[in-house]
Amino acid sequence: MMATALAPGAHPASARDQDPVEVLNDPARVRAALSPLRRRLLRELRTPASASALAPRLGVTRQRLAYHLKVLEEQGLVQLVEERPRRGCTERLLRTSARALVVDPEVLGELPGEEIVTRDRFSSAYLVAAAARLLGDVAVLRKGAREAGKRLATMTQEAEIGFRTPADLRSFTAELADSVAALIGRYHVDEEDGRPYRLLIGMHPRRDPDPDASREEGDPE
Repeated sequence: MMATALAPGAHPASARDQDPVEVLNDPARVRAALSPLRRRLLRELRTPASASALAPRLGVTRQRLAYHLKVLEEQGLVQLVEERPRRGCTERLLRTSARALVVDPEVLGELPGEEIVTRDRFSSAYLVAAAARLLGDVAVLRKGAREAGKRLATMTQEAEIGFRTPADLRSFTAELADSVAALIGRYHVDEEDGRPYRLLIGMHPRRDPDPDASREEGDPE
C-alpha cells in the first residue's frame, strides 16, 4: 500500500499521543465513526495495524479498507504511527487517536435548560442532563488547555457505598448536601476575585454487570 510522505515537520505519533478518551463534539467526526465497518476499525486500531493486516481479519478488500481508513484519518480519529518499507511499498501503521471515543450529547440537540431539570435534584433526568453538560464543558476546556500547552485543573473522586435502608440513603444525602454547602461557604469568592469552578456531585445505584440478573436496580428495600 503506497502512502504519501509525511509533511515537513510532521512526525509519527508516539505512545503518549494516544488519549485515554476523546469526546467527539463535531458532527462530521461523529458521522465518520458511525458506519459498522468504521466502528470495527476503531476497535481494531486501538493497537497499531496496517490496511494489509486488517483486510483479511475483517474479510474486506484492502482497497475498500483503505478508503474507510482515509476517512477516519482525515477526521483525526486515527493517526499515523509508523511508515516502513514492505515488498517495495510503504506500509502505514495506524492507530486510534484515543483508546475510547465518547459522543457529546449536544451533537444530537440542545440539552434541557436548567429551569426544566432543576425542579427535582433527586430526579434521574436531572443527573443525566448535568452529566451530559459536564461532558461537553470539560471536552471544550480540555481541548483549549491542550492547545495552550497547559494542564486543565480538575478533580474526580469515585466511591461505592452500600446503604442498609432507604432512610440511611436519605440521611447520607442530607449530610452530604450540608457538608458541601459548608465548604462552599468557606472557600467561595466572587468571580472578580477568583476563577469560578462548577461542582457536580451525583449518585446512582450500581449497575448490575450481569444482564441475566433477576434483581431490579433501585432503592434499598
